[in-house]
Amino acid sequence: MRFAGFDRAAPGFFHELAAEQSRDWFHARKDQYLALWQQPMQALLDEIRSALVPVYKGMTLAPAKIFRIQRDVRFAADKSPYKTHIAGVLSVGARKSQPQEGAVAMYVSLGLEEYSGAGHYIFEGDQLARWRRLVGADKTGKEIAALIAKTKLEVDAHEILQRVPKPFENDHPRAALLRHKGLIVGFPDIPAGMIHKPAFAGWLVKQAKAAAPVVRWLAKHVA
Repeated sequence: MRFAGFDRAAPGFFHELAAEQSRDWFHARKDQYLALWQQPMQALLDEIRSALVPVYKGMTLAPAKIFRIQRDVRFAADKSPYKTHIAGVLSVGARKSQPQEGAVAMYVSLGLEEYSGAGHYIFEGDQLARWRRLVGADKTGKEIAALIAKTKLEVDAHEILQRVPKPFENDHPRAALLRHKGLIVGFPDIPAGMIHKPAFAGWLVKQAKAAAPVVRWLAKHVA
């Protein structure tokens, strides 16, 4: 099934869900959710994955994953049972035999909140130590900084420290990257109306290809 665009009625589903936040309401309209959002999202991710496989030659590009619409409310003050967006991800492993360990070729969220990007959301434990060591070193640090600059995309992180971590000095040439506890390469804002067009898949592929050198580096050296 090729991606044909999300139906123009699709955004209305999430507006209604936000107002209702009822399990009975959602269960009565689950087929509508599947038709308007989940099935086209699967087609979108599958099409993008096919286009990105050659870009990640020699690595694992895992099958698309669509996240559950149900919220985890166990420790949340907001007990609303459902998310008001749908999100999916294409994950990368450094070798064909290696499962995904954090690097993401593309993440996209659509609904009342829209976002698309790539990278590594959170560096955990040894990953963070490797990131700092590599960024701090002259050769590898210059390498990742150059790759980031070449994408011409904005970088962010789940958390950015206020200070440069020890033992690095505040005037380190890559101080900003050393403060990152993850590396997210954000894609431009999705153009208005684009999600309803088949061309949306190509637009995301273009952004994901621009980010791919950074993601390959992260998958190889950090994940």
